[in-house]
Amino acid sequence: MFKLFLTIFAILFIWSFFIEPNLLIKKKYKVPELGDLKIVFASDFHISKYDKKRLEKIVNTINDEEPDLVLLGGDFIKGHDGKKTLSIEEQAKILSRIKSPVITVLGNHDGWFNKERVKIALEKEGIKVLLNSNVKFENIYVAGVEDIQTGNPDIEAALENTKSPRILLSHSPDIYYEIKEKVDLILAGHVHGGQVYIPFLGAPIVPSKYGSKFSRGIICETDNKMIITKGIGTSILPVRFCSVPEIIILN
Repeated sequence: MFKLFLTIFAILFIWSFFIEPNLLIKKKYKVPELGDLKIVFASDFHISKYDKKRLEKIVNTINDEEPDLVLLGGDFIKGHDGKKTLSIEEQAKILSRIKSPVITVLGNHDGWFNKERVKIALEKEGIKVLLNSNVKFENIYVAGVEDIQTGNPDIEAALENTKSPRILLSHSPDIYYEIKEKVDLILAGHVHGGQVYIPFLGAPIVPSKYGSKFSRGIICETDNKMIITKGIGTSILPVRFCSVPEIIILN
């Protein structure tokens, strides 16, 4: 029995630390309100100094989908001080290889590191950064709020002069109940699906004041629909279990 326990533990350890964190799946959703546009949403990259090839693979995966538009949810930085991360300038150059227009918000790790430096690096490579602002793409408005931990999210300013169809980008899903206007879709990340998700029990640790309720998937508790991605990278511990890294494909 003890040998069986050790074997199971070893398998779970290898899977959680070395296999699942390096996987990447595509999660597909239909959002009729957005028309025929094909949109890719990805978030929470947390790219380390040794993840250059992985970021290139992510870019290639996005390009394989041939989307009309790519939306990003922030947290490009690994850690808090940038010592563990691939430089944001190098990340931006790799992300610029995405063949579709790219729009992003910034995450808490980006803010803790250096929000202005991240913004400048991304926009130098043609990636639009939204900080309580919006931009029009074809017939859709894309609005984005600042991160709830390291900025001052202003939903009203972000949605100013927009109309349906419109998408609201927020790094954290916790602004959900604060959105009083009707938007066609809210996209959020930050929570990583909990990173560790126990079947039938949920995620023990979720960085949201709403707990595992906001760990992943679709939320429809108001007039607004929100999709929360499990994201791509890891934070604190390099572990994932039943929270496979993903990119979101809309329509």
